[in-house]
Amino acid sequence: MNRACPVFLTAALLTAATPLLHAQAPAPSPAPAPTTGAPVPPDKGGGELDLSKFPGQVIDEVIVPVPSEIFTVLDKLGDPDWKAEVGVTAKPAFSERTDVALLLGATVADGFIAVQAEDKKSVQDVGKNVLSLAGSLGVKDDVIRHCQAIEDAANATKWDVVRQELDATQATVRSKMMQMQDGALAECISVGGWLRGTQVITAVIGKKFSAERAELLYQPDLAEYFNDALEEMLLKARNPGKLKEIANGLARLRELMDNGGGDINATAVAEMNTLTAALVKKITSKP
Repeated sequence: MNRACPVFLTAALLTAATPLLHAQAPAPSPAPAPTTGAPVPPDKGGGELDLSKFPGQVIDEVIVPVPSEIFTVLDKLGDPDWKAEVGVTAKPAFSERTDVALLLGATVADGFIAVQAEDKKSVQDVGKNVLSLAGSLGVKDDVIRHCQAIEDAANATKWDVVRQELDATQATVRSKMMQMQDGALAECISVGGWLRGTQVITAVIGKKFSAERAELLYQPDLAEYFNDALEEMLLKARNPGKLKEIANGLARLRELMDNGGGDINATAVAEMNTLTAALVKKITSKP
């Protein structure tokens, strides 16, 4: 079975090349320029990846795609009803910073889905929500220009520009978190976005299942990597229960994505969707 280049999405949706807690990655540049390709080691899934064609960052042999890469993947899904997957709603106010970071990642993911649906109002709402959440993390001034650019581009229906600004927004927040030596928050942003993106993609694939489409979900190494990162955060977390539930969910996602090395079937896709929907609900709402 050839699994060389399963670029799944969601990392994107928001997770972009986020340095993890224990990763030995160079300090990020303040400028949110798009990430370029870099040499990549063999994929743990068994194939050889040509990273010159795959923008992202390699962390402990796991590829974390940049957000814009998601659209390459979405194109492979044909023309589904993306408007049905848009889920931009009022966001709760959290006091715990890890909760805010998880929610920010999921919110940026909503932005990419809204762009795919060309939903102007939802994109504008995402910009406002991102600005509010960035304020809770102390980086509001750093993202104001991006949020304004998102609103302006949505008004002009310049969707490519909206995507670029969503990329830039997450890159800026991540960079500031790392400058503040808060890699855990940067990681939470990635996890929140990846889970929301996975929820949407499993919903789309489930409505029109095929083995080829399901192959896009083959990212067990990434699920395991995020699981390990959250497990490490538990030692210092003020709300370990929530992180533990998400970590357990990621461990189950890894099992479903790996499927013992076999093809991912429709039953597994349905369970992934149910699981990620439950985890996203935890991220986007209060108990």
